[in-house]
Amino acid sequence: MALLPALAWTFPSSALGAGNAPCRIAVLGDSLTAGYGLPSRSDAFPAQLERALREAGFACTVLDAGVSGDTSAGALARLAWVLADGPTHLLVEIGGNDLLRGLPPDQLERNLEAIVQGAQRAGVAVFLLGMEAPRNWGEAYVAAARRAYGQVAQRYGVPLDPFFLEGAFGVPGRMQADGIHPTAAGVRAIVRRLLPAIIDWLRRTGVAPASTP
Repeated sequence: MALLPALAWTFPSSALGAGNAPCRIAVLGDSLTAGYGLPSRSDAFPAQLERALREAGFACTVLDAGVSGDTSAGALARLAWVLADGPTHLLVEIGGNDLLRGLPPDQLERNLEAIVQGAQRAGVAVFLLGMEAPRNWGEAYVAAARRAYGQVAQRYGVPLDPFFLEGAFGVPGRMQADGIHPTAAGVRAIVRRLLPAIIDWLRRTGVAPASTP
């Protein structure tokens, strides 16, 4: 799936023009961030992303702010605590549990909007990582969930990846037996897919590579 057009992105003024800004990325998420079912935390998305960024020459610290079972409302309630840790950037991977439970997409949209607003007020650049709703809720619900992410991204000028699990979901060996959580190999595939867009986002918010890989 394509990302939203880069030319539409906007960022807090504090994140621009920094030349070589510090890079401290918090990943606000649920069990997909926290690494549920993986052999170790080093296999989880934040740790694998940090290693991939460093291999690409970006001296970024990636903070794991994932809580298994969390919802968008829970993530919003934790936002101040996450921001107190001083991130310069925020990846928002949330909503999967809302959609599994059939939460009205307008409620998801309001929570996502509040998260983005709070981060931007703090001068933190945001990247949304979307989720797809289960098909058993019907096509109208699936479409409404997609719109919730898309409308927040457009409204606040932040990049959006429409489906965080793309590259792992449905691929043999890349999902755990529950069909919901990726294996370590699945996380590697997700990181590999997302890395170019995340690097572009970092560059656009003033983060330059510390070295040439």
